[in-house]
Amino acid sequence: MFPFRFFYKSRSKQSQRVPAATLRSPSAWQFLPIPSSMNLTAAEDFCRVVASQHYENFTVATRLVPRRLRQHLANVYAFARWSDDLADELASPEESRQALADWRAQLESCFDGRPTHPLFVALADTARHAKLTIEPFANLLSAFEEDQLFDQKQVRVRYETRVELLEYCRRSANPVGRVVLALEGCHEPELLVMSDSICTGLQLVNFWQDIKRDSSVGRVYLPRQDMVGFGVDCALLDGTRATPQVRALLHAEVAWARACFAAGEPLVKQAPLLLRPAIKMFLAGGRAVADAIERAGFDTLSRRPTVSKWQQFRLAADAWLGLRMAAFHAQKSTPG
Repeated sequence: MFPFRFFYKSRSKQSQRVPAATLRSPSAWQFLPIPSSMNLTAAEDFCRVVASQHYENFTVATRLVPRRLRQHLANVYAFARWSDDLADELASPEESRQALADWRAQLESCFDGRPTHPLFVALADTARHAKLTIEPFANLLSAFEEDQLFDQKQVRVRYETRVELLEYCRRSANPVGRVVLALEGCHEPELLVMSDSICTGLQLVNFWQDIKRDSSVGRVYLPRQDMVGFGVDCALLDGTRATPQVRALLHAEVAWARACFAAGEPLVKQAPLLLRPAIKMFLAGGRAVADAIERAGFDTLSRRPTVSKWQQFRLAADAWLGLRMAAFHAQKSTPG
């Protein structure tokens, strides 16, 4: 559900100040010690470990932003990853709802100047650096919380219209791009709209790529109106091969994602110079996933279309060279 996974924990002595459910992320990294010290250095180390151990391409991604922003990116990613795990990896929706409620309380304490978890100690420093408000982080949590409201046995199709799904993307995907731009001091409304388009497109292709997997756990992100318009019901999504109706539906949904990428493409040339290579890579990567779905004949039920390792390497290498050139030009334009 989180767009970092597109390319894309912990356990400790129980704190007396923080509920145990929110001290621990339930993922495979749950035995990572939480530092007893609340100093910034220890907190930043903790966030880097959470980010790098859970996200196999995190090192690649961080190399595509200026060095001075890499720790802040790790802090933001660690928050998003931890929140996502609380939503998806606990034993029941009830347990997730409680854990997310506790986590939200800690987020509010963080922005009130009273962080009580090392992750929030680091995030508070990032918020001060970039003059961030609580809004993008609260939006992410609201999307994770929304996923707990659906009974997987009774409700599979979650959104009636594209407008409703876009509202979910506004909270689950778009905050990521907005925060990254803010780290470089970019708050221009027109650029934020372009960023939103790219992040939404990434979220959409991720949905269309994972229809089979999501449906198997009771999650259907295809808008109900679109499904009805193409004669698709949930039973067809449980098949081992896409029917002509499903293929036609996916053709339309991929076109929707491509339109989002096209709307956001000007950001590649208008964003802060040193962020452009990373933005270009994610945009190209999203289009590569759309291409993979198209090459599969819009059948994401028989197999999950993916971008080859070689193509991923080429995208990352191109972005890395772009960053080197951007850094060179930025240095040349600096007075003195």
